[in-house]
Amino acid sequence: MKPTYKYIFLLFLLNILLLITGYLLVSFSVPRILFSDIAILTSVFTIIAVITLIIFLRGQTKNPESQTLHSLVAVGLKFLLDMTLSLVWFIVAKKTSLQSVIIFFVLYLALTLFSVLVILRVLKNKSL
Repeated sequence: MKPTYKYIFLLFLLNILLLITGYLLVSFSVPRILFSDIAILTSVFTIIAVITLIIFLRGQTKNPESQTLHSLVAVGLKFLLDMTLSLVWFIVAKKTSLQSVIIFFVLYLALTLFSVLVILRVLKNKSL
């Protein structure tokens, strides 16, 4: 299996795990959080992570100068897309309750951490 497909498959497994956890959280403990909010945020963060990983992993097959450019573009684009999502989520959709803010940052942290760990793993293996 190509590394791109392997990491995207793992990302979708993480996505399913986050959705199941969100559903259990909504079902059993916190009635004021909507599952649709969790599903929308998880899906959008997953799409952003997929775009980041595709750009980064595509760049790893190029020459070293292009690898650096692809890495910077992937991380920069992820930052811009995450900031755009936060602007839309908090200002346009007016999801400013404490529960919505916590859910947003927990999902942001989980999927950003996954992306960073994949990038670090690929770079570590590449340098050896």
